[in-house]
Amino acid sequence: MNNLFGDIPASLPEELFSVLVEQEGLKIERIVSRGHCSPADEWYDQDTHEWVALLKGKAVIAYPDKPSVTLVPGDYLLLTAHERHRVDWTIPDEDTVWLAIHY
Repeated sequence: MNNLFGDIPASLPEELFSVLVEQEGLKIERIVSRGHCSPADEWYDQDTHEWVALLKGKAVIAYPDKPSVTLVPGDYLLLTAHERHRVDWTIPDEDTVWLAIHY
């Protein structure tokens, strides 16, 4: 059996991306952050939609043209294709676990 909160290394120098399911037009992944954020002044601009849910931890998603959004466990949002965004902050002293569905 697999667990979304399992197999997380004690040391996490970079965000951990684990693909759970992938097929044509769909990718589901677990992302684990621990104080990680996007590089300053760099924005994601993806070709696909991404629905993301925050399962554990705390994070801030920033946009270049609208207010930032703070996520806590249970929060989710849809990032539409080519909607520029970045991870501005994740809590540094605990794991932030995301479930991301790209389609």
